[in-house]
Amino acid sequence: MLKEDFEHLFKLEENFWWFAGMREITSALLDPFCPPTPTRAVLDAGCGTGGNLEWLKRYAGDGNVFGIDVSPDALKFVRSRNQELVAGASATALPFGDSHFDLVTSFDVLGQLPHPGGDELALAEMSRVLRPNGVLFLRVAAYEWLRSSHDEALQTRHRYALPELLSLLERSGLSVLRATYANSLLLPGAALRRLVLKRIRLAGSGSDVQPLPDGSEWLNRLLKRILLAEARYLRKPRNKLPAGLSTICIAQKTETPADPQLEKLPG
Repeated sequence: MLKEDFEHLFKLEENFWWFAGMREITSALLDPFCPPTPTRAVLDAGCGTGGNLEWLKRYAGDGNVFGIDVSPDALKFVRSRNQELVAGASATALPFGDSHFDLVTSFDVLGQLPHPGGDELALAEMSRVLRPNGVLFLRVAAYEWLRSSHDEALQTRHRYALPELLSLLERSGLSVLRATYANSLLLPGAALRRLVLKRIRLAGSGSDVQPLPDGSEWLNRLLKRILLAEARYLRKPRNKLPAGLSTICIAQKTETPADPQLEKLPG
């Protein structure tokens, strides 16, 4: 991301429809697996400009929320929010000991890592720092066929269909608790903009993380309501969305099973 993209991100994270709506979807999916607790250690792996760090305190109780990001520009904005528990690091080399966190979140980080195999390595690192029975919340951009100038600006390497992400998690040894698409109602419009208009050079270029035009607060409210409707639907544990702009999985690090050969030893 360019420095100006981080500036837009920092300014928009609190009230922009996409960020506010996706936080509601996140809570709808994550709340059943992370109920209120006195203390929980939380890591946001790839925290960007830090807009989710304060919000994630809802899951930490009296515990701490940590963040890491590889971009010095992003971390400057994080620290301007008075967030000090942050470090400059990649999701592929987390600077924490084994079994350190109860909850790890990763919002649109996989698929952005620059080298082949990076996503697998990042998942292995997230699993390593999770405590047994710890929870991973993973969100990625959906569908490679939706690639656009937004992905070029963000240097997105890959967009994931849900079966791909499930396979990646299974290979990492994590147990999937819930999986769904999200931002589904807006998928047709986004597909039109990205796949049709760009072909006739009517679509804009660069990242989609940009302020709406002046006088468009009504549009911001409308788009946010659409995502809030999806969040209400997803609060029912068995509901899932069959398609969308985002792919989401919640997984758990299970206890290491006992070696059956050891169980047979005498004494």
